[in-house]
Amino acid sequence: MRLLTSTLFALIVASAVGLGLTYFALTRGAAFGALTIGSWTAWPKTGTADADPYARASIARTGQLPVALGDGVSFTARSDDNGKPLDGRCDVVLSGVTPAARFWTLSLYNNDGELIANSIDRYGFSSQEIVRRADGSFEIAVSPRANPGNWLPTAGVDRYTLVLRLYDTAVGVATKAGREVPMPAIETRNCPDDQARSRP
Repeated sequence: MRLLTSTLFALIVASAVGLGLTYFALTRGAAFGALTIGSWTAWPKTGTADADPYARASIARTGQLPVALGDGVSFTARSDDNGKPLDGRCDVVLSGVTPAARFWTLSLYNNDGELIANSIDRYGFSSQEIVRRADGSFEIAVSPRANPGNWLPTAGVDRYTLVLRLYDTAVGVATKAGREVPMPAIETRNCPDDQARSRP
């Protein structure tokens, strides 16, 4: 009887751990073969026939089709370059250049994968409409407050995700290191919570 009870308990624990890890992998977008450059992460194999089971299950769960590897690659960022989660109440600045690509888009989503509603109906930028400096670099302010130039409103949400999709690019499975791919830097410059903590 004791052996049966121990076996049942072990099976229940194993099932709970297995289901918990699977749920974590599906809700956090975990998959094998991640390519991380700075704050940006992509899973180049997700849009191929070699996608791992977790990636396929995540696609089935969300219904969001990935960019096929032959078309390009999609990078996501949930924190700045210092590891601070992207907070819609803060002023965050993306600066620099993107890898060589025929076309790219940058979009802002909430934690449920939905576009964030805002008063000016601005949900992202593309490589064709971005305002650039003379050297080809750019700066995008991601903030709840209006900014001159390239401004992407956050509507003050607690957390958000940036998605940079590169189309017709050489970035992919063969890319091994950040030095091969110049990704935009992400910097939190002003945050109300930081100011409140700094007051005596």
